[in-house]
Amino acid sequence: MTTATEALARAADTARLAPSVHNTQPWRWVVRGDRLELFAVTDRQLHEQDPAGRLMLLSCGAALHHARVALDAEGWTHRVERPAGEPLAVVHAEHAGPADPSAMRRLQLLQVRRTDRRAVSDEPVPPEVRQALTAAAGRGGARLELLHRDRVLELAVMVEHAGDAERHDERMQAETAAWVGGDRPAGTGLPDAVIPVELPLTTVAERDFGVSGTLRAGAGHDTAAAYAVLYGDGDEPADWLRAGEALSEVWLTATEHGAAVLPLSSPVELDFTRQALRRMLGEVGYPYLVLRLGINDPDHAGPAHTPRLPVEQVIDIED
Repeated sequence: MTTATEALARAADTARLAPSVHNTQPWRWVVRGDRLELFAVTDRQLHEQDPAGRLMLLSCGAALHHARVALDAEGWTHRVERPAGEPLAVVHAEHAGPADPSAMRRLQLLQVRRTDRRAVSDEPVPPEVRQALTAAAGRGGARLELLHRDRVLELAVMVEHAGDAERHDERMQAETAAWVGGDRPAGTGLPDAVIPVELPLTTVAERDFGVSGTLRAGAGHDTAAAYAVLYGDGDEPADWLRAGEALSEVWLTATEHGAAVLPLSSPVELDFTRQALRRMLGEVGYPYLVLRLGINDPDHAGPAHTPRLPVEQVIDIED
């Protein structure tokens, strides 16, 4: 029978697949018997674009969700302790049982999930899928606000202003350049293969990384895409960790329904656009991330998976 230590080590290995801002993978796991501890790695934080570490914590939350899905798939019941400070979370493995086929299916979905910056198809996201994504955000501990057309246009202006501000900030540009482009031999960042040759035509602009990749963005426009804001009641570190768990749950649900998710973080990276986004929500919560939702062209394979750091750099197993 699998021991708790073995199950937790495998869960931490699965968490390496989690999405993170610029694929920084800003997490470290420590396995101590029947405990799995999650730490943030500030060396891989975007200090210019994310000085408060919100997106770093959101990324760690997505990794935490991945680890929990892996434990569910192996039949391990567990509970999560969320101390104030470090570690960010402690996962306690409690009881081993038979593997759950539905949980195993969820694990498979996490393994095929990817970030796709291509233009989406002309097929709209069905209403029932939108409802499923909204419910998924709630299960993860956050909320998802799908934007009407006039709000999408308002969002487009915000993103344009954020992009202009970041393009004129030399330190932000240098930071982006350190994580984007090339073949990324270090196991982090965004390689050319996942960056479009040219930015696709979209109502809400994608981030301009300042480099031309090798990914063919596809024809068309994003007229069928839906845009949503992931948000919640709080703006503390614990809230951003929860937001990452919610993002992962939404993404898993989208993958199950054949939908694609593209996170847009630029509106929350700058205070003036983050406040504008909060006003758009009627100041009923704090925005964590903007998501583009769409259906990709099924006749064309998606981009390659981004690289991952080796196990020994992100997981420590202590006796």
